[in-house]
Amino acid sequence: MAELRPPSAPRRHLLSIADLTTDDVRRLLETAESLAASLDREMKKLPTLRGRTVVNLFYESSTRTLSSFELAAKRLSADTMSVRSSGSSVDKGESLKDTALTLAAYDPDVIVVRHPSIGAAHLVARLTDAHVVNAGDGKHQHPTQALLDLYAIKSALGRLEGVRVAIVGDVLHSRVARSLVQALGLVGAEAVLVGPPTLVPPTLASLGCDVSHDISSLAGADVVYVLRMQRERMAEAFVPSLREYTALYGVTPARIRPGQVVMHPGPMNRGIEIDPRVADSGQALVTDQVRAGLVVRMAVLYDVLTVAPVTAPAQAVVA
Repeated sequence: MAELRPPSAPRRHLLSIADLTTDDVRRLLETAESLAASLDREMKKLPTLRGRTVVNLFYESSTRTLSSFELAAKRLSADTMSVRSSGSSVDKGESLKDTALTLAAYDPDVIVVRHPSIGAAHLVARLTDAHVVNAGDGKHQHPTQALLDLYAIKSALGRLEGVRVAIVGDVLHSRVARSLVQALGLVGAEAVLVGPPTLVPPTLASLGCDVSHDISSLAGADVVYVLRMQRERMAEAFVPSLREYTALYGVTPARIRPGQVVMHPGPMNRGIEIDPRVADSGQALVTDQVRAGLVVRMAVLYDVLTVAPVTAPAQAVVA
C-alpha cells in the first residue's frame, strides 16, 4: 500500500495541550457549555456534523474515553466507526502505520487515537488527511481529559483563575497529570504535584508547578485530583507496597477539608489511592467529570472541523 501524501492544506489537530492557546481553551469550554444545553432536550441529537465520519482507533482498553467519543460523534450526527487493537489485524502483527493508511483509504474526517506509545497520534496525523485527536499516547499527553477537567472545575467552583489543584499519586506515569498541569497554566490556575519521590521526582517541577512529598500539602488546595497507581506501566517497584503507599498517600476523609472538591480520571482503585468514603462523598466530582467528557469531546470534534489552524501543520511536528 502506497504511503499517502501530506495534506494539500494544513489540518487542525488536537495532539497536545501545547497545541492550544488560552483563547483556544476558552473557546472550547464556551462551546462545550452551549452544547451542554442540548443534553437536556428530549431530542438530544444535533445535525452539526451530519455527513462527517469519525473513526476511533484504540490500542488501549478504555471505558470513559471511547464511549464518550463515540457518543459525542453520534450526538453531532456524524457517522462513527470504532477499531480496537484486540480482534483487528493488529493481532496479526499489523503496524500502526499500515493500520492508519488502511483507515485513511476510507477518507474519514477525524481519527481519534489512543495508543501506549508516545507520538502515536503525531504519526497518524503525518500519514493521513484526517483531523487527528489524541485520546492518550503513553505517558505523554491526554488533552481532552485536561479540558474536561477544566470544565468540571469551573462548573463546580465557578472559576478557573487562581484555583489551586493538588495532583496526588503516580504522576511519573501519568499523561493526565502532564496535560492538566499545562492546561491549568493556560487559564491562570496553579498545580502542586504530591507523592513519593519515586513517583513525583523533583524534575517534574519543570512542567511549571510545585512539587511536594508531604501529603499535608493537600490542605492548601481547592481541588484534590487523585491519580491511579498505573501498575501496568511500572517495570520495577516504585513503592515498598501498595499498603504502605495507601497509608502515606491515600486520600482519606481525614486528609480532605470542607470546601474542597475531589476528582479522579478513572478507573479508580478504591481502597488504594482513594478511600471509598471520599469517592462516594458529596465532595467528589467523578461523575461530573464523566458528564463533562461528553460535551467537551463534542466541542473538540466540532472545533477541529470548523476552526482554521493557526500553527504549523502537525505533520511537521516531531514527537
